[in-house]
Amino acid sequence: MSKLLEIKNLSVQYETDSGLVHAVNHLDLSVGRGETLGFVGETGAGKTTTALAIMKLIAQPPGKVSSGEIILDGQDLFKVKERDMFNIRGNKVSMIFQDPMTSLNPIMTVGDQIEEVLSLHNKMTKEELKAEAERMLELVGIRKERINDYPHQFSGGMKQRVVIAMALACNPELIIADEPTTALDVTIQAQVLELIKDLKKQFNTSMILITHDLGVVAESCDNVSVIYAGTIIEHASVKDLYSETLHPYTVGLFNSIPSLDEDTDRLQVIPGSPPDPSNLPSGCKFHPRCTHCMDICKETFPEFVEARPGHFVACHLYTKGSVPKEGAHGE
Repeated sequence: MSKLLEIKNLSVQYETDSGLVHAVNHLDLSVGRGETLGFVGETGAGKTTTALAIMKLIAQPPGKVSSGEIILDGQDLFKVKERDMFNIRGNKVSMIFQDPMTSLNPIMTVGDQIEEVLSLHNKMTKEELKAEAERMLELVGIRKERINDYPHQFSGGMKQRVVIAMALACNPELIIADEPTTALDVTIQAQVLELIKDLKKQFNTSMILITHDLGVVAESCDNVSVIYAGTIIEHASVKDLYSETLHPYTVGLFNSIPSLDEDTDRLQVIPGSPPDPSNLPSGCKFHPRCTHCMDICKETFPEFVEARPGHFVACHLYTKGSVPKEGAHGE
């Protein structure tokens, strides 16, 4: 599978009154054409910052990309001038933001907002713009008669469908879906995810799906990257990761999922809290919370190695050849 997106050694920092926040640290990531990549990690791990860096939407100041390359379809986005990014955003890469309530302009009709995206990248008459906006609304399950309605006249799930219509309007090669179902109830979540999946197949679009939900990843993704403290610590196909998780952090994530087969009084949790990005630990960033911590973990960040065919992990347990005793998802 040829690569559509390659991120190499990406680091993003924010200057704040309380010090320098290291949001993303030497991150490497790639997405193949037609691939759906699940991007998983706790709140504050750097998922959304990575997505904003791809879109070149990091607010400067306080944000700053201190190192790295983001290559989309052979083009280094950090070498592209801002005026040229207007042609890339929406056309080659689009983003579905977390909260549909704040993603839409409350004083513009939904039709005008879809037409605005289309008009930025296509030469179309007024009639053609309206017809295409109506088609996009119907594609996401909204009647075309609602083209002149305002966002406040739609439910949360319907707003998210409008945002998806806007993201897909120009048939981009890559969609970044940043927790697209966070603000929705469970039934609507399932509908929206099914819609995204169907439209992705229809348009043959690559996608980065940012989520906390490992069930969503299993259902929707081809490969998965686990991020911790701004760095990818494990990457594999969904099948390989779910059959054998390697990194102690990923094991902890799986162990915290409730089981339908067992009665438990209390869920297993990963001890401690995510690290403060303005004061990251030395060595492996997970070592203060890790039950397998060794002396080397406190001093040296582990290499990202291929521990199994196609299954990569950054953990001294695998670079030193000492594999933990537990099975796929803990003891």
